[in-house]
Amino acid sequence: MNLLESKAVGALAGAAVGDALGGATEGWTPEQIRERYGGWVTGIVAPFNPDWRHARPIAPYHKGDGHITDDTLMTHALVEVYGKRRRHLDAYAVAADLVPLLIEEKRWVPELEADALLLSRIFLAEKWLVARLHYGHVDPREAGVGNIVNCGAAMYMAPVGVLNAADPTAAYGEAIDVAGAHQSSYGREAAGVFAAAVAAAMRVDATARDVVDACVDLAHDGTRAAIEAACSVTAADWQSAIPLLRKAIEPFDTVGPDYRAPAMDARRPSRTKSIEELPVALGLVLLTGGSYSEAVLGGVNYGRDADSIASMAGAITGALGGADAVPAQWRHDVSVASKTDIETPGRVMAALAAELAAADQTRARARASAIARLTDS
Repeated sequence: MNLLESKAVGALAGAAVGDALGGATEGWTPEQIRERYGGWVTGIVAPFNPDWRHARPIAPYHKGDGHITDDTLMTHALVEVYGKRRRHLDAYAVAADLVPLLIEEKRWVPELEADALLLSRIFLAEKWLVARLHYGHVDPREAGVGNIVNCGAAMYMAPVGVLNAADPTAAYGEAIDVAGAHQSSYGREAAGVFAAAVAAAMRVDATARDVVDACVDLAHDGTRAAIEAACSVTAADWQSAIPLLRKAIEPFDTVGPDYRAPAMDARRPSRTKSIEELPVALGLVLLTGGSYSEAVLGGVNYGRDADSIASMAGAITGALGGADAVPAQWRHDVSVASKTDIETPGRVMAALAAELAAADQTRARARASAIARLTDS
């Protein structure tokens, strides 16, 4: 495969692997994780609670054992929309094409161990898409207003970054438009910045520092401040960095110290706050020097929203290092356990990135010609 395809597969397969590894530890503290597993988690592990089906009635999901979660299910659904439209997307595409995928087509859902509608697996912040767009007929550009502000839109924006490979500004703009159907405030901002991070990582010879610099350049308000705070953390390794990252993100996090019992003012719009997942993921990417395994394992063992943190870190470092950066055994085991092809989505997006880049260049040349004629004395 060429470098574009390798980086695209690295990004999307890397995100899926991080998601699967982090699913088992989601919602727990680093101390609880180490106690449950007898030390740091270093690969695929069993569910935190063996009686997962009855552990949390609101979310009876089989997390762990290499199962991808809603992060990857939504990512793959967005890839399907891109494959159908073969052009840049906006909020209207979410209403017209993504929402039907949530409510009309059954597919294998690893955490349910059954063929089911995606609607049956996605959580409340994602069900908002169906309520607002399918039933409420809200303007897609405004449908995200009123939803809880979390990482729900950001978690599946990696394909936007791949499509706009090497152009973080374009990736940011497209993701902001797409995410308007789902999120507002710093949740929408995080979606744009995460897409930009993946796009920056898709550049030839990009480094972890290049990715962070691109994000800081584009981010606004609390999101920018939170990224700067998380990326200022220095540590010898991800193990010692975990408590430092949590301390750095605390001033910007609305959920509070108990992830299972959010604070009363959690997840409300704000110009000074940020989601936790993206800044922590970027902090891990930077302090590990862009190492896929190290950044992902840092996210897995961080706990809290571990699957999303590890998935974001996996997408960025997978794009930096290409497909080979994602351990082949992990890719194989997650694909088998989830009964899901986690590599083809990257190939699909690589082909579309090349195709749309050519179309973008044609439009740019046409505009340059028009401007030249307008300015011709």
